[in-house]
Amino acid sequence: MNDYRPAPSDKFSFGLWTVGWQGVNTFGAAARPQLDPADAVRRLADLGAYGVTFHDDDLVAPGSDRAARDAAVKRFRSALRESGLVVPMATTNLFGDPIFRDGGFTSNRRDVRRHALRKVLRNIDLAAELGARTYVFWGGQDGAESEAGKNDRAALDRLREAYDLLCGYVREQGYDLRFALEPKPNEPRGDIMLPTVGHALSFINELEHPEMVGVNPEVGHEQMAGLNSVHSVAQALWHGKLFHIDLNGQRGVKYDQDLRFGAGDVKEAFFLVDLLESAGYDGPRHFDFKPPRTEDMDGVWESAAGCMRNYLILREKAAAFRADPEVIAAMEAAGVGELSRPTLDAGESVADLRAEELDVAREGERGYHMERLDQLAMDHLFGVR
Repeated sequence: MNDYRPAPSDKFSFGLWTVGWQGVNTFGAAARPQLDPADAVRRLADLGAYGVTFHDDDLVAPGSDRAARDAAVKRFRSALRESGLVVPMATTNLFGDPIFRDGGFTSNRRDVRRHALRKVLRNIDLAAELGARTYVFWGGQDGAESEAGKNDRAALDRLREAYDLLCGYVREQGYDLRFALEPKPNEPRGDIMLPTVGHALSFINELEHPEMVGVNPEVGHEQMAGLNSVHSVAQALWHGKLFHIDLNGQRGVKYDQDLRFGAGDVKEAFFLVDLLESAGYDGPRHFDFKPPRTEDMDGVWESAAGCMRNYLILREKAAAFRADPEVIAAMEAAGVGELSRPTLDAGESVADLRAEELDVAREGERGYHMERLDQLAMDHLFGVR
């Protein structure tokens, strides 16, 4: 029987801010003790993870002098070496300090924008030093509550300016690093810039080096906007822009719940795993979740283990679904494969197309038999096939 034990080859990774979240929320103070990053690395390795990621402030406490910074990095690096974990991604906290209350790259105050860039540049150097290949940007405070207070076109200019500068810096330094933008529609701001994957993809086309910039979709963020996260990830894959992904759970259009992966919309999680595995995505399966405030530290590790276990269970079920002869037949009946055939064959002209006639009345009576196919997926998900 499969025990769903993760292995490094599964490429499961976690942010220090996930297992290290102390349970602080709008209505409650910290419910758990601060977690040392080196201890987090060791515990994640014990659970079978392959990687760990961090914001600059997760690893080095804000305000640390050079000696404290070097000591923290040394302790973290030692834990990585002992455990075998890697750092596939890093990011910058441009949202926690009050200085970023109006954003980092799009703050109305020029000196804040310059401070944000310096903060990112410092952490890009550390990320490259630790071997990260992807650098994620979440502009959680880059937004507004009032249209009168933010010139959106100027804010987009400032975003482009920031990413062009940072891409140029990475190229100058020769770092093997690419950027991934993480969209979110709202929270903590009333509205956040680049709220969905589609917005981010459109913005990337306007950059000086669009080839260096992709997206980091988060399941819950797309669902917060009422969107289907599978469709969003599929579009990112279609553009060749799925540089990273954040997996978690969400139950509908509400605040950002950050449930463990699989604990939200299970059907959507099933099809997302099916997509990632069938599309050959080879990047990290990164879990960006928050262990509920109800949990002590034992519960934190149970929650982290549950993220990986749920992915492995869904991966097994998705593979069984794809291999099921009845599913294969149902897909054929639904015409799923026919969609991959070009509407015009090679060499066909518009004249050839216009010369054809279709029996519209007869074709209009035909069903697509998708309900049977969908129920077969549910049968596999429920474990009755």
